[in-house]
Formats: sequence, structure tokens, C-alpha cells
Amino acid sequence: MSNGSVTALIKDIQRQTGYAFLYNLNDIKELDAISISIESDNIREVLAESLKDLPLDFLVKEDEKVVILKRSTKKINRERLLASLRQQSTVQGIVVDTSGTPLTGVTVSVKNRASMATSTDVNGRYVLQVPEDAVLVFTMVGYHTHEVIVGNQREIDVVLEMSASLLDDVVVVGFGTQKRTNLVASVTSVSPGNLKVPSSNLTTALAGQAAGIIAYQRSGEPGQDNADFFVRGITTFGTNTNPLILIDGIELTSNDLARLRPDDIQSFSILKDATATALYGSRGANGVILVVTKQGKEGPAKFSFRVENSISAPTQTVDVADPVTYMRMHNEAILTRDPLGTILYSQEKIEMTEAGRYPLIYPANDWKSMLFKNYTMNQRSNLNVSGGGGVARYYVAGSFNRDNGILNVDKRNNFNNNIAINNYDLRSTVNIDL
Repeated sequence: MSNGSVTALIKDIQRQTGYAFLYNLNDIKELDAISISIESDNIREVLAESLKDLPLDFLVKEDEKVVILKRSTKKINRERLLASLRQQSTVQGIVVDTSGTPLTGVTVSVKNRASMATSTDVNGRYVLQVPEDAVLVFTMVGYHTHEVIVGNQREIDVVLEMSASLLDDVVVVGFGTQKRTNLVASVTSVSPGNLKVPSSNLTTALAGQAAGIIAYQRSGEPGQDNADFFVRGITTFGTNTNPLILIDGIELTSNDLARLRPDDIQSFSILKDATATALYGSRGANGVILVVTKQGKEGPAKFSFRVENSISAPTQTVDVADPVTYMRMHNEAILTRDPLGTILYSQEKIEMTEAGRYPLIYPANDWKSMLFKNYTMNQRSNLNVSGGGGVARYYVAGSFNRDNGILNVDKRNNFNNNIAINNYDLRSTVNIDL
């Protein structure tokens, strides 16, 4: 056959072999013409030689004398890749700041195409293969993000503007503050707003808020729910593996940090590397957490009030056997140890309990449901007022927190289980300029 279509090839093979062909017409309609010259009685060899350059796979069922043709996924993907490469073009250019100085290390990427990216060299230049409908995104820390539609452009020069708001951020470092633009140490600032989570314990709110912070909670018991947390792991030996915690310059414990209200926090910084913690010597070997609480500001009195109600539920519970299963397994355990042993529960008791006829004599209580609740409600509230004049300024805050346990107590009973915690805090700060 010379320059024949795939359809003609199929008909020719059908006529000579008697095989029926099953295929989707759209899979072969626009395929290239083929030329083949082969002498073989094996239909597999004929098909393999005929279709080797076409995006088709075949399956021969000899017992049914049927050949199934389908589009080859691998070949289609290869065709699409080649087509996409043919549609791509090379874009290059230079990235500078507002003063005309080339910027090194600017990330140049195609929007919504994470795999298509590069960065500028020491001269601020870049080269990137992009598709026809690409949008270039230029990003660098301390500069505003810039986007450019490529279109027919092949050389794109970009001027990035500084992000003044980011560089002017003030970070608490040691016993003072620094602008972020002058900061070289590893310091992470956590926004107090991100700490306002449905939890009365501030240490549990640290999980996931900053890179390098590992926090895990051992217990959910009210008052005993402090999370253990580490800053970049443990770097000291001995019992004290906790980071140094300074609240308004005073060294305090994790218990003091746990009950601090996010509404009263002005800034929250975490010093992580040796450069940042050098001021504190060996005490800062496990990291330093710096907390600055809110101070009064000059102006009229400002009130802030926040009330929360949250649900607390156990993350994992123990499966408890029902009374009938427990009695049978208890008897089985005794007889396994000693076949002549005396069982504790008679067969009559087991059958009567299972039947449920006399619940007062043969009770079948679900002790888990009777003793524990599926969830409990917790309440938190905070009220603060601040203000002052040119000489004196004040900040006063009061908070109430109630955490309830999941122990189920019948209201008809008059005993108190004490599985709850009520916490009252009063914080006041007065600044006077003499």
C-alpha cells in the first residue's frame, strides 16, 4: 500500500484476514497517510509495522477475530508537548529599581504556571520560555509585585518599586526595636489577630503560626492544657528545654504566657537563630519569645469588648464493650486460664441482660454515655479601656474565661466535680511622663 489512509488499511486487512475492527472514527479521521510493504501472515506484525508512526494502540483478540484500535495516550501527550513547545516563545529583559540599579534575584514566573519560572542574574537580566497567552509576574521581598501581559513582546524591561510599608515595619528585637529593612537575624513576628483562635490557652494558638515552631498539646483537661513548644528543635541538654519567654521585658513561664489574652498583646516576636538570641547568652539557646502588651495612648477613652463561645470535643475516645459482650469475654478469659475455673457471670444473667426484661435486676448501662458528654461549651470575654493625656496614659483590661470539662453531671445531684476552670484576669498599665 502506498500513501493510503488508515481506513483503507483497515479494509484491506479485513478482506485478507477476516478480522473485524472496532474503533472510534474520530481517532483515525485526521491521521496522516501511510505507506507500507510487508509480507507476513501474523496480523500483529502487520499492525505493528503499519501503525508504528501513528498515535494508535491496538489489541488483537484472536479467539473472537477482533482488533480494537484506540488513541495512544503517550503519543498524544508527546504531540501536545511538541505543539506547546512550538507555541512557546523566548522572552528576555532586565529588571531595575526606581534608581535604575539592576536587581539580582528577582523571581520571574508565568502566572498560574509554577513550573515556568526563573530569576534575574547579577546584571538584573532574565530569559524565560513562555506560552503565547502568558502573564509574567515579577516578585521580590521588599518590592511591590508587578505583572505584565506578554502578548507579542519579546523583550520586557521592568521597574520595581519599593514597598515602603513592609520595610518600615517595626520588629521587637532584644531590649529595643528595629525596622525590618535593617534586620538580618531570623525573627518572626506573629500578628495578635492570628492568635485569636477559639482557645483560652495562648500556647495552643502558636501551632502553625510561624515557621520553625513546633507545638503539641498533651492534655485537654481544663487548666492542664498547656502546649509544649520548641523553637527550631531542642539545642540544650538537661531538663530546661523551653524557650526564654519575656513579657514586657520580664522573664515569665509558659503558664503566664498561656493565660495571656490576645486582646492585650501589642506585638509578638520569636527570635530563632544565634544572631537574634546572642543578647541573652545561653538562656536564649532554645529561642526567645518576646511579648509586648498594649499601652495607653493619648486621646479620649476607647472601649473594646469581645465575647466568645466555643465548643470543645474530644479528638479520640475509647470504645467500651456493652455489658453482654463484657460478661462473655470475662468468662472466656477465666476459662482460658483455667478450664476448671469459676466464672463470675452465669449464663442466665447474660441471657436476661441481653433480653432486657428486668433492667433493675439485670441492668445494661452505657457507662460511657452516662459519664461523659460528646462536647462542652466554653466562654471567654474581654473588656479593655485605654486613653490619657500628654502626661499620663492608661490601659486597663479585665477578662473572664470558663473552660468546662466533658464529665457529665446530672443537675439533680448536688456534688461538684471540679472538672472546670474559672479564670479572672485584671491587667492595668499606667505611664506617667515626669
